Amino acid sequence: MVVVTRGLTEIVVVGEDDTGLIANVTSLLFERNVNIEDLDQAVRDGLFRMTMRVDTDGMVCKQSTLREDLQNLGEELGVDVQVRFPSDRDTQSIAVLVTKESHCLEAIFEAWASGDLGADVEIVIGNHSDLEPLARKYDVPFHDIGDEKGTPDEGELLDLLAEYDADLVVLARYMRILSPDVVFRYESRIINVHPSLLPAFPGASAYMQAIEEGVRIAGVTAHYVTTDLDQGPIIAQRAFNVPDDATEEELQAIGQPLEAEALLEAIDLHLTDEVSVHRGRTRLRDPEESDAQLGAPEDLDRANPDRPVNGLGEYVAEQDDADDDGTETADDEVTGENSPEAEASE
Repeated sequence: MVVVTRGLTEIVVVGEDDTGLIANVTSLLFERNVNIEDLDQAVRDGLFRMTMRVDTDGMVCKQSTLREDLQNLGEELGVDVQVRFPSDRDTQSIAVLVTKESHCLEAIFEAWASGDLGADVEIVIGNHSDLEPLARKYDVPFHDIGDEKGTPDEGELLDLLAEYDADLVVLARYMRILSPDVVFRYESRIINVHPSLLPAFPGASAYMQAIEEGVRIAGVTAHYVTTDLDQGPIIAQRAFNVPDDATEEELQAIGQPLEAEALLEAIDLHLTDEVSVHRGRTRLRDPEESDAQLGAPEDLDRANPDRPVNGLGEYVAEQDDADDDGTETADDEVTGENSPEAEASE
């Protein structure tokens, strides 16, 4: 995962792994005086992905020319090249992927209708048609890409994401795993919400996993999607107590409002560019300027006890004074003529 940097152009190259791909693309950028600020590459199941964030302020061609040149190079190399300039649009667009659960999609629509979303919901894509009436209520196009078993057609999914030029893909309880072919093309631009405090209980039936493991505190996690299931950088989390003898349905009733809340916060942090990712961990760019709370509410910090803390006890202080006087303590390494080994040899 590369560091997300403001004001830079993003170039994503995806295709079959082959030699010379990086050299060809970077050479084209060098010739046009484009400075590469970040470059990250990965290969999964024979599929190559390279993500670059570049500074185009000093380039010696127009934006349209650079995009055309890169796409022509991509055709020659047999790879797909996407270019996103910061100035491409004033309002960002969101594509929402759903299955059958409606609560997260409803929360997104409500935030959009009230003007709090900060982006436009351009399309809803489902692997079942259950939520089409909800999309129709908000006059948003709905496309069902699933067969009778709900298996999605990812070729159609990619076509739709390209057609609607999605800036952000939101998995609003989308119950299918995205292939590297999709994830690589939208690296750092796919957000999912999972019903557990990741990394605990990844995969399916997370609430039931929590019950079976007997945890007292469960929760939800909004995170960036990577090719490793439920292991992407965590953006926001919420926690709640697990009642005695709780059923899976009871945990769902507690957790679903928190799923929607955490997902909306993650969307907002991404769209406003308040969160960055470095070495797999998210952080606020300007903590002092942000009201966001990536973890638990500050009330929890205030409720936590602040003592005892290691090193504050009188006994430890006395031992520290003894150490200063050269007196040996129980934690010191036992060596020399007073050691058990020395006594045994006498």
